[in-house]
Amino acid sequence: MLAFKSKPQIPLEWITLGLVALLYGPLLAHWVEGWLDKSISIQHEYFSHGLLGIPFAAYLVWEKRSRWQALPNQIHWLGLPLLAIAAAFYSSSLVDMINLSLPLLLAGLLLSLKGWAGFKLSVFPWILVLLSTPTQLPYLMEPYILPLQGFIAAVAGFILLQINMDVQVDGIYLSVGNQLVEVAPHCAGLKMLFTSLYMGLILTYWTGLNRSKLRTALFFVGILAVSVVGNIVRNATLTFFHGSEMDAAFAWLHDSWGGDLYSAAMLGLLVLLVSLLENYVPSSLNIAVQGAGATLADAPKKNRPDHPDPSAQQLPRNPPPRDFF
Repeated sequence: MLAFKSKPQIPLEWITLGLVALLYGPLLAHWVEGWLDKSISIQHEYFSHGLLGIPFAAYLVWEKRSRWQALPNQIHWLGLPLLAIAAAFYSSSLVDMINLSLPLLLAGLLLSLKGWAGFKLSVFPWILVLLSTPTQLPYLMEPYILPLQGFIAAVAGFILLQINMDVQVDGIYLSVGNQLVEVAPHCAGLKMLFTSLYMGLILTYWTGLNRSKLRTALFFVGILAVSVVGNIVRNATLTFFHGSEMDAAFAWLHDSWGGDLYSAAMLGLLVLLVSLLENYVPSSLNIAVQGAGATLADAPKKNRPDHPDPSAQQLPRNPPPRDFF
């Protein structure tokens, strides 16, 4: 009797991954091209941190593959509606909806394959993909950062006055030698702030800084401070170059690889900030309180208010002398 060997079946996850790559491979290639060549829009460039974030998310998923396979197959009720919404978004003609269909599809697949436990296991990589998805969110935020633009322009003008430059500040504009410089929203650090906060998420996860709420809070406050101070220095430098008619230096810092060097320096400061927090900031402020509580708990009963010393009760209770002068 002939025995037929059954062919090994391809896991469902691999089939699903292949279909996702087939559907979204061209879209991801379009994103990367726009980030590298800056050929789509300024709003699209705000999400260029996806060049690092999306591969890192894929690495995290691959690293957790054994834990994923150990989870039981189950379907969460929210998975199928998310898949339907993702399909509708993908079929639309609006760019933002097509882009957002990717994180919606991934969330639906996670919930449909492994249920809520599978989504929780991969929630951080999913957040990295979501925050790398280009949308018009920066355009909607630009009207609300006008005070920040004015603040950066004022401080940059003050710095230039200290080096005896004839500079005038009018709102978000700096004028030096009949040369006008505008502190636009992306020049005010909104784009760099997006990138810094995103890289901050990755650093807190990678270094384990997220295990301390105190260090994490101080780290993100530091990100805001570094971003504002860095953009003040950058705008003051650009205004100096423009007012001094140093067009080549202005183009280098504003349009060429000088801007990339500035971004790399800012991210390097974030790494330095993480190191300082790990070395000089305690993981929690409850240590001193717990120590005080332990001291009180270990103290003899005679020193406690509710167990007064009997010998102390026999002392005469004379009123303290009054000082009338």
